[in-house]
Amino acid sequence: MPENRWEATAHPSLREALGFWWKLGWISFGGTAAHLAIMHSELVEKRRWIGSDHFFHALSHCMLLPGPEAQQLAIYIGWKLHGKIGGFLAGTLFVLPSTAILLGLSLLYAQYGTVWWVSLLFRMLKPMVVALVLRALFQIGRRALKSRLQWFAAIASFLALSLLHIPLPWIMGMVVAMGVILGLLQRLGGTDRSASEEKTVGHAPGALLWRTIRIVAGCAAIGSLPLFLLGIVGRDFPFWTRLSAFFTQTAFVTIGGSYTVIPYVAHVAVMKFSWLSHAQMLDGFALAETTPGPLIIVVGFVGFMAGFHHFNGSILMGAIALLVTIFYTFLPCFLFVFIGAPWIAKSGESQLIRSVLKFITAAVVAAILQLTVFLVRGVLFPAGSSSPNLWAAVWIIGAFLVVHLTSQRMSRKPDRLSPLKAEITSSNPAFRDPN
Repeated sequence: MPENRWEATAHPSLREALGFWWKLGWISFGGTAAHLAIMHSELVEKRRWIGSDHFFHALSHCMLLPGPEAQQLAIYIGWKLHGKIGGFLAGTLFVLPSTAILLGLSLLYAQYGTVWWVSLLFRMLKPMVVALVLRALFQIGRRALKSRLQWFAAIASFLALSLLHIPLPWIMGMVVAMGVILGLLQRLGGTDRSASEEKTVGHAPGALLWRTIRIVAGCAAIGSLPLFLLGIVGRDFPFWTRLSAFFTQTAFVTIGGSYTVIPYVAHVAVMKFSWLSHAQMLDGFALAETTPGPLIIVVGFVGFMAGFHHFNGSILMGAIALLVTIFYTFLPCFLFVFIGAPWIAKSGESQLIRSVLKFITAAVVAAILQLTVFLVRGVLFPAGSSSPNLWAAVWIIGAFLVVHLTSQRMSRKPDRLSPLKAEITSSNPAFRDPN
C-alpha cells in the first residue's frame, strides 16, 4: 500500500475540467452513492485529479454540512483545481442538467396532469439504478474502510440508522466523539504522530475573519438579486419572500442528505403552506428520480407547483418559482464550501482531525448502505405488495453482472501509455495502485 495517497498526479485545464463537470451533470443517475462512485472512479482512478485519501477526507467534511454532499464535494474539488471560479462552475454544472430536465417534466405535468408514463419508465429503469448503486456501494466501502475500527463504526452506524432509527446528525456526533477520543489516545501514546502535527491548521485569525466576511457579503449580494428583480417586475412580493426564505432556511438546517431534507420539505409544503397535495408530492418524487443530479432537486418541483397554484395556473410563474427555489436551495452550498475549503485542505495535516474524519467516512458508508437498502426494498417490494418481485430481482442481478463485467473488461483494456505509467510507478511509490 502506498505511503501517500493524498496528492493528485495530474492537473487539468479549466476547459478540460468544465467538460467533465458538464458530463457529470448528465450521467449522475442513482443518487448519492452513484454520484460518489462516478466521481471517485473518474477523478481519482482514471484522471488522478485528486488523491483517494484527499477525496474521502473532503467527503467526510461535506457530510457534516447541510445540503447535498455530492454537489458540495464537486464544489470543493473544482475549487481545489481552479479556485473559486472552478468551484462555482463545478457546483453549477452539477445541477444545471437536472434543473433543465425537471423544468421540462414539470411543464408536461402541469399540462397533462399525470405522470403514468414517467412511473412506467422509472419502473423499467429502477432495477438498473439499483444495480449501479450496489456496485457503487461495494467500490466505496472497499476503498474507504481500511481498519477494523472503521468497519465496526460503519456496522454500528448502519444498525443505529436502520434498527434504532437514530438520526444521522446524532450518529455523526457520536463517531466524531469516538474519533477524538482515539486520536487523543494515540497522541498521548506517542503513536501515529507526524511532524506536521505541530503545525497550526488554518490561517491567521484576522485574515480568516476578513475572508469569511467577504464570502458572506458576496453570497448575500448574489442572493438578494433575484428578490430585487421580483420586487420590481413580479407580482405578490410576499409570496416570493416566503418561498425564498423557506428554501434558504431548509438549506441551512437540514443535515444528512436528501432523505433528510425531502420529508421536512414535503411536510411543510403540503401541510403548512398547501402549495401542493400529497399525491402531487409523490409525483414530484417520481419525476426527480428520473433525472440526473442530486435527489434534492425535487424541491424544484415543489416550487413549480407552489407558483403554478398561487398564480392561478400560470405556467410562467411556476417556471420562475422552480428556478427561484433551486437557486435558494443550492446557493448556501457554495457559501459553506468556499468558507471551509482552505480549512478542509489544510486540516489533512492534523493527525487528530484525520482520525476523526476516518470515522466520519465509516458513517458515510453506513448512510449509503441505508439508502441502498431503501432502494432495493422499493424495487423488490413495490407499494402494496407483500411478496418480492422476482422479475425485478433477476433484472437487478443481471444488470449488476453486466455493469461489473463491462467495468472489468474496460479496466483490462490495453493502454498505449502503459509503458510510461509503469516507469513512473516504479520510480515513485506514491503513484502505485492501492489495490
